[in-house]
Amino acid sequence: RAPRTPREEILCELFAEVLGVTDIGIDDSFFSLGGHSLLATRLISRIRTTLDVELTIRALFETPTVAGLAEHLQTSNAHTTRPKLTTQTRPETVPVSFAQRRLWFLGQLEGPSGTYNIPLALRLRGQLDVDALRLAVGDVVGRHESLRTLFPQTDGQPRQHVVEGDAAVLPLTVTESVTEDELPEALAREARTGFDLARDLPLRVRLFVLGPMEYVLLAVVHHIAADGWSMTPFARDLSTAYQART
Repeated sequence: RAPRTPREEILCELFAEVLGVTDIGIDDSFFSLGGHSLLATRLISRIRTTLDVELTIRALFETPTVAGLAEHLQTSNAHTTRPKLTTQTRPETVPVSFAQRRLWFLGQLEGPSGTYNIPLALRLRGQLDVDALRLAVGDVVGRHESLRTLFPQTDGQPRQHVVEGDAAVLPLTVTESVTEDELPEALAREARTGFDLARDLPLRVRLFVLGPMEYVLLAVVHHIAADGWSMTPFARDLSTAYQART
């Protein structure tokens, strides 16, 4: 069935956006269309942002259709809007989150390792402006504070230290003349190399030159700064910055 109200129409659009499908009916189940827990979290976030309502993940599992969610929003307390966000002064010592503390502790326990590295390899073909790419990497690091946050200790406790944009210099390392046979081991070796969270920015970017018009760009991010979902907006922002720089 087609949407009957503006709210159902918006929910159909959000279902389609998150799931990457078209022609959503109001009786179609989110999970039957390929939804899972991670996508459910994204859908809840998009609903909150678009409709300015609070909706629990449990509500989506219990009423996974557009018609069910629209009725739930109409009859429950889910329509209560969240308090407006306000600007706060950043404290001198920024504490770490629970997730950051867990990853920091594991880093202290194991030492620098590649266990919690997230690699993203992109094959690039055609004419490449390496200087523009180097500047674009800097643009992305400047845009996202998590990519320029260090985790030093104070009295044995970790804290966040956000490096100012101009001071957060992240080199683009270029490795010349790599063959296709050598490439897998070179990528794996770089992905396994750990970070010193107190001293290293949690991102490394290396360009492997396979030929005059053939490259592989590898970005390695520590999980304390990003997750698997983060790599899509990272790649998008890097592409946008590179196009602007050229």
